[in-house]
Amino acid sequence: MPAKQNSDERVLQIAQYIEDHADEVLNLDSLAEQAAISPFYLQRKFKALFGVSPKALQNAVRIQRLKQSLRQGDDISGAIYEAGFGSASRVYEQVNQKLGMTLSSYKEGGKNENIAFALRKTVFGHMIMAATDRGVCFVHFADNFADLLRALSVEFANAELSPTSADMADELDKWIEALEHHLAGNGPKPQVPLHLHGTAFQLSVWQFLMSVKEGQKVAYKDVAKGIEAPKSFRAVANACGANNIAVLIPCHRVLRGNGELGGYRWGVDRKAQLLAMEEGRES
Repeated sequence: MPAKQNSDERVLQIAQYIEDHADEVLNLDSLAEQAAISPFYLQRKFKALFGVSPKALQNAVRIQRLKQSLRQGDDISGAIYEAGFGSASRVYEQVNQKLGMTLSSYKEGGKNENIAFALRKTVFGHMIMAATDRGVCFVHFADNFADLLRALSVEFANAELSPTSADMADELDKWIEALEHHLAGNGPKPQVPLHLHGTAFQLSVWQFLMSVKEGQKVAYKDVAKGIEAPKSFRAVANACGANNIAVLIPCHRVLRGNGELGGYRWGVDRKAQLLAMEEGRES
């Protein structure tokens, strides 16, 4: 076990290294040498932990940096170079518009299906959004992109994960950009299609939460009453904890009965920050 844990930790360190040096020329052999493991083992273990290859993670981070540079007003050629692509043709090599997942494949961890994801750095930390052809199925926050990809990989363990297209007109890119603007206080919460997966009870809770307006707060017991299951407030709390779509399904607006914040899947500090942002917009 210690040896296994040690090798996993090395792969986690390589993921962080890739994120920190995405604009550099990295290859599997040099990364494996740095981790003191074989290239084959690194590739296999990396895919098992994150759902994508080391190269795919590097490309995803580069695309995120490219879009950030363009939003800051950099010229296209300069932004492409700064992101580490080297040329425009290399950017469009990353285009992959395959999307789609049935409910049955979700139950099998997204087996034989493709899920596209996009990454952003926001005022609430690193964010990932993933989608099928039916809509957004995953929005999480974390302190780095590697943790986000691990979470996505765990949720859809058998799916093929791919970075979203670098095309600025891509739907997923529009959705995550709109959410990023909302989090920065520059726009309303975007109305995007959602692809929800859960039990009938969970779905009823999430649907109710989407009716709670910005600036409002409700208690778990209020949600239970709202879905006509007044004794199920503990199950409501569990459904909030199972929510995979942060902000778009606003479980951060649910408080304990005594008014305390309670828990939040992506950290109580983020929950408090989200509520403060919404209160500021109301004032």
